[in-house]
Amino acid sequence: MQRAKVRQAYGSIADLYIDLFGTSQQVDPDDLAFIGRHLAGQPGTVLDLGCGPGHLTGYLRSLGVDARGIDLVPEFVTHAQAAHPGVEFQLGSFERLDVATGSIDGILAWFSTIHLPPAEFDGVLSEFRRAVAPGGRFVLGFFDADEVGPFDHKVVTAYRWPPDEVSERLNRAGFREVARQQRPSEGGQRPYAAIAAVAQGRAG
Repeated sequence: MQRAKVRQAYGSIADLYIDLFGTSQQVDPDDLAFIGRHLAGQPGTVLDLGCGPGHLTGYLRSLGVDARGIDLVPEFVTHAQAAHPGVEFQLGSFERLDVATGSIDGILAWFSTIHLPPAEFDGVLSEFRRAVAPGGRFVLGFFDADEVGPFDHKVVTAYRWPPDEVSERLNRAGFREVARQQRPSEGGQRPYAAIAAVAQGRAG
């Protein structure tokens, strides 16, 4: 992923993004329910990767989850730290997580992998699997399509994925799908999907 390009693009519109998407009240209730259903029961640490303004990290914390946020964009991390005191937020990339193998119990990546070129997707999923303990949960939100391909996202080029293709790649990385949610295009919003998966076997 062109991290510098993504970081600069989001940094340049951080205030607008925070105004539009910066609270959990601006997230569809069905999406919050899906996230909570699959991550609230995890006993250990859950990482919100690409946490943006930190609103979903804060939501998970409100459910009693030991959630921590990581984001590439300094402006988002600064806002998240101010908006959610007492919650740990760090600047960093999810392509190489600074955690021991099998040391966390869950990952939320809610539309944070959408800018990954398809050739880099499998490697990132493998890194997620390395970090998650067997039996841990992973929730992934992404844009839905009939085939993998780029589109002109309002911030920077993003990619759409067929849910079955995502599920197959999750399986190859060591995750097994346990639930899926798909939302059709409505009100000018692109179709999107979410998959919840469980980490299988031994962390790699």
